[in-house]
Amino acid sequence: MTKTGSSRAHRIAALPCGRRTKYLVVVFWIVVVALTGSLAGKLQGAEKNDASAYLPASAASTQELNLQARFSSKNLNPAVLIYQRQSGITPADLRKAAADARSFAALPAVRGRVAGPVPAADHRAIQTIVGANLGYNASIGSFVTGLRATASAGDPGLSVYVTGPAASAADQLKIFKGIDSTLLYATLAVVIVLLLATYRSPVLWLLPILSAGVALIASEAVIYLLTQHTSLTVNGQSGGILVVLVLGASTDYALLLVARYREELRRHEDRHEAMAVAMRRAGPAIVASGATVIASMLCLLVAESADISGLGPVAAIGIAIGLLAMITLLPALLVICGRWIFWPVRPRYGSPEPSQGGLWARVGRSIAGRPRVVWSVTAILLACAALGLIGFKIGPLTTAQSFRGTPSSVAGEQVLARHFPAGAGEPVAVIGNATAAVPLRAALARTPGIATVGPPQVKDGLVYLQGTLASRPDSSAAYTTVDRVRTSVGAIPGANAKVGGATAIALDVERYATRDRNVIIPLVLFVVLIILALLLQAVVAPLVLIGTVVLSFGAALGLSALAFRYLFGFAGADTSMPLFSFVFLVALGIDYNIFLMTRVREESARSGTRRGALAGLAATGGVITSAGLVLAGTFAMLGTLPLVIFTEIGFTVALGVLLDTIIVRSVLVTALNLDIGRRMWWPSQLAKQSVEQASSQASVPAVP
Repeated sequence: MTKTGSSRAHRIAALPCGRRTKYLVVVFWIVVVALTGSLAGKLQGAEKNDASAYLPASAASTQELNLQARFSSKNLNPAVLIYQRQSGITPADLRKAAADARSFAALPAVRGRVAGPVPAADHRAIQTIVGANLGYNASIGSFVTGLRATASAGDPGLSVYVTGPAASAADQLKIFKGIDSTLLYATLAVVIVLLLATYRSPVLWLLPILSAGVALIASEAVIYLLTQHTSLTVNGQSGGILVVLVLGASTDYALLLVARYREELRRHEDRHEAMAVAMRRAGPAIVASGATVIASMLCLLVAESADISGLGPVAAIGIAIGLLAMITLLPALLVICGRWIFWPVRPRYGSPEPSQGGLWARVGRSIAGRPRVVWSVTAILLACAALGLIGFKIGPLTTAQSFRGTPSSVAGEQVLARHFPAGAGEPVAVIGNATAAVPLRAALARTPGIATVGPPQVKDGLVYLQGTLASRPDSSAAYTTVDRVRTSVGAIPGANAKVGGATAIALDVERYATRDRNVIIPLVLFVVLIILALLLQAVVAPLVLIGTVVLSFGAALGLSALAFRYLFGFAGADTSMPLFSFVFLVALGIDYNIFLMTRVREESARSGTRRGALAGLAATGGVITSAGLVLAGTFAMLGTLPLVIFTEIGFTVALGVLLDTIIVRSVLVTALNLDIGRRMWWPSQLAKQSVEQASSQASVPAVP
């Protein structure tokens, strides 16, 4: 860089920490919080957690749902009540169920849409289906509670269960209702503890936490506005991940910046100058890291599943605002506070840099003795860890398998399956041309897996049919039945039939998620490869780093699969779990690659690639490890929620981040740097170092 260019870069880096501009930066963020604070609190109310909102318009079940609006409300969500007496139902039980049905029919949300009561063939249970026009409205929880209270009043020997779509929706809304606050407080607690341990200061942690909190408020406000004015879909899953991602990634960027600032405070007497130099040297790496994460998250936009494509901009906005806060607000606050903020271990001007003789400096010298052996053994062990995936199920989970614990709707579903066709209350729906009503009904009735078929409804030239599944609506047998129905009715000439219902929606969500996973994973790898090549100005280094990323992800997924199977007792993993885990691990793991390799490149340009590899590890090993612990701790907090997919994503990402920071970045990548040498930077100038430089590197002692 020319002297003029260097001076301009220094002035830009000094803007947030100038003697006057630092106060303007703080005022700007105060205004942002004042304007966005009230909007941030509205984000949870804008979430859409029903499965049908996840599908594109081209999905067969979506098309059926749109046509179904001609026959009944799209928000019709039936509740299935089960009255059970183990000794056998009595005439009084039947009269009780009939009286309850009449009272349910009079409810404003029901308006007479009640079927039953119907006694079971084994005479030990009674079933009543109540149609509620509430969809996934927040009031469905109180509606289900009211049904249960009415049905339970009376004989205590008569057990009452409520299941079906309405009860499932009520359970999910109950979980998602407090998800953001639960995650926020748990994540803040973990971050504060880890920052206290990292900084060993009772006050320094306040500044990164304050900056990250401001970023979270602004992010939630921006995303809420997008849900109101665009087609962006946000659900409880993406809302919860936003909290973890903003706090975790923002704190990571803070750790990287503070570490370089503390280093420069030992070299510069003026704290404003120290921060300007820190911003100029570490800022580009931090911005590049954030930009890589943003680009990776935006790759999710190519997904056809709305829940996956919706997470892309949600995460990208959170990272972008978090990054902006950490390179503007945090530097301003640090410079305003001065050196005392590091108390009791304040970095004094002229004092030695402790990292040069620290743990990671010693680790680097140990690796330098036999780098090829180190990286070979490490790579083999990581590859062996990936074998844990063998025999582990990745695919759709049943409703019962999706929860940690047994919600009331799942308990009711289990009772329902013992006494009635398990698909009661969640039928397969078929809509086609009215001229084909007779063959459509016949085809539906003779399909294996369909227990009964209701009478056809004809309107506006269309016929609407419902078939009760013989198996649980969330089982693999039910999915097979839906495929059979689609094949059967699709073969009828001129019927133009669409097959939908809750089971068909779940099946379509699964298939679109599989398609999205197979498209997005290679796309993210390609995007990250291009960014690394541009940033490092090399071809070999990005290819090597991408290889370590894939190896790290495979090991994390394999070890996690073993934990899920033998430690947690999970039945498997949801189809979208590997995709979410991959995107977070690759995008966030690249952060550590970028920070390590840009520092290695900086040091290599001064003293050669061998010295540069060791100096880069010594300078960044500690802060990368601390950043990894913070990020792993924040993602682990997803395990506080009672949904299996949250636990699996949180555990896999946390484990993967720890593998990345402690083993892959610090050991495997350093060993590869030392073994490949200057060829790692081909075709840049670093790959063309002179023989004198190469021989000077060889004099570096291998072992302490």
